[in-house]
Amino acid sequence: MTRYNRQTTLPEIGEEGQKKLQHSRVLIIGVGGLGSPIALYLAGAGIGTLGLVDDDTVSISNLQRQVLYTEAEVGQPKVYCAARRLQALNSDVEVRPYPFRLNKENVSSLVAQYDIIVDGCDNFATRFLISDACTALGKPYVYGAIQGFEGQVSVFCHTADFKTYRDLYPDENETLHMPPPDKSVIGVTPAIVGSVEANEVLKLIGGYGEPLTGKLWTIDLRTMQSYILLI
Repeated sequence: MTRYNRQTTLPEIGEEGQKKLQHSRVLIIGVGGLGSPIALYLAGAGIGTLGLVDDDTVSISNLQRQVLYTEAEVGQPKVYCAARRLQALNSDVEVRPYPFRLNKENVSSLVAQYDIIVDGCDNFATRFLISDACTALGKPYVYGAIQGFEGQVSVFCHTADFKTYRDLYPDENETLHMPPPDKSVIGVTPAIVGSVEANEVLKLIGGYGEPLTGKLWTIDLRTMQSYILLI
């Protein structure tokens, strides 16, 4: 337990909380800008099993914000590079790489294997897939999104009267036909938003604090203004 001493001395965690983390299974959809800090901090905290879903390879333009990767890994599949990095950080964590895109055929079987699903993706269609699967299977869905200097986080599909991604975007057809979001972003935006997502995962597992269930946390890093809105 020496590795986790700094967090097990917190009354909210303790040794029992650490055992909960070590027995938890968390699936991260997308290991790019958001997925990098999510995966690093969850591995560092001692999550027992981390699943990583991503079909992309590392590119030089990723390195401005995707801190899991190095120049030497450009051109290699992200999930395998991420798995090596996370295992090097914490060999106690089991890392399961899935080098493919989430779709209607595989989403339910993947989600069913994990306790919590975390959003590290960058498109509306995948988020509707995740939300619907989590709704059907009763799995908490930690949502996060970024653009430019702004970000938002929420927890869907959690508690008896839960909200879903469809409560945030009720009209799927209209949403999917919106212009693609601008991919411009400063590197620290996913660092901060992804860390907040990781924090929500730890709260859900540990059973402490107030998760963002039915709430949308937003931040603008240009002004550091932050709000929590009811969904």
